[in-house]
Amino acid sequence: MKGMALGAKFGKFFGISEDQFDEDEDYQYEEQQTSQGDTNKKVVSLDGKRRTMSEKKIALFEPRVYSDVKAIATRLLSDQAAVVNFQRMDEQQSKRIVDFLTGTIFAINGEIQRIGDQIFLCTPAGFVVEGNVTSEFTDSDFN
Repeated sequence: MKGMALGAKFGKFFGISEDQFDEDEDYQYEEQQTSQGDTNKKVVSLDGKRRTMSEKKIALFEPRVYSDVKAIATRLLSDQAAVVNFQRMDEQQSKRIVDFLTGTIFAINGEIQRIGDQIFLCTPAGFVVEGNVTSEFTDSDFN
């Protein structure tokens, strides 16, 4: 039993006689061919994330009618920030737009901040806003 091939030892253990045991010499192996196109599909660019981060934009809006809110919300939903200036709009309409934008911001986990008297900054998730804007200016601020 010392001279038995490894395959014959396994065959004897599992109850297969040497006649039933196929040797590797009789078997023809097929080579596996790999397509170059298949491997390219699995490659992921690490620079892709950097490009999208650098392409984030901030859009400026001065709405005049309530229907202008649709364009602002569309920008927010496409992951772009918006600065909205309500100085050319009456107070009642601007409150309605702020309410609509607050709902949109809530849905995308973003933030809305007042940055001026009638100016708001709306940012989707992922934008970082640092600092704050004081609401009152004094003469010493301009000297």
